[in-house]
Amino acid sequence: MKIVLISDVHANLEALMALPEYGDELWVLGDVVDYGPNPYEVVTLLRSRADVAVRGNRDQAVGYEDDPRCTPRYRKMALETRDYTIRLMNGELSRYLQQLPLRRTIERDGQKFYLCHAIPSDPLYGYCPEDSDRWAKEVEALEVDYLLVGHTHTPFIRRVGSTTVVNPGSLGQPKTGKADACYAVWYDDHFELKQFPYSYNETIQKLEQLPVSSDVKRDLESVLISGSLS
Repeated sequence: MKIVLISDVHANLEALMALPEYGDELWVLGDVVDYGPNPYEVVTLLRSRADVAVRGNRDQAVGYEDDPRCTPRYRKMALETRDYTIRLMNGELSRYLQQLPLRRTIERDGQKFYLCHAIPSDPLYGYCPEDSDRWAKEVEALEVDYLLVGHTHTPFIRRVGSTTVVNPGSLGQPKTGKADACYAVWYDDHFELKQFPYSYNETIQKLEQLPVSSDVKRDLESVLISGSLS
């Protein structure tokens, strides 16, 4: 069985459409909206194609018109794109975001997987990078083979005790120093991290047409290309 794992699509339709494989199942670790120019199309597509999905903090912010709770440098960008996204969502798609679970535990081929957007103790907002000592505490009560998380936009695979923590990175706004979209694949009882190029210039052209302030457009383009703000 092959499982394709994606996270943090952030309304980037070009990256999603270029995803080179879907496997037997497609799992999504949240943040399908916000930042990007095509939230309606991305939510519609993932709603029909994703076999498993959990809610991220941006899905929470859009679905419930809630505070995304981001860092000050990203706050204006998050709020302006959230408001743009809310205007594009119809009631059905908003309910889809609202009803996404915060956590899922799933078994496949004798392996147990725990899915959440951030970390088990704080599934929407907890920020935990690869080298954090906090992972030991996060996995100790789970009794699973794999803990699957997103949120940081940085891909990694780390063994913590008897659990393997996997972050596929971000499909739509990677923070790896380049624009290549990130995802992960599980097959033959192991995960592999993957990246692929896509037509991000098409996404940038759409960002330039968004009804947001000029400095937000500049920041969105910077993060899309380099994963950081200048």
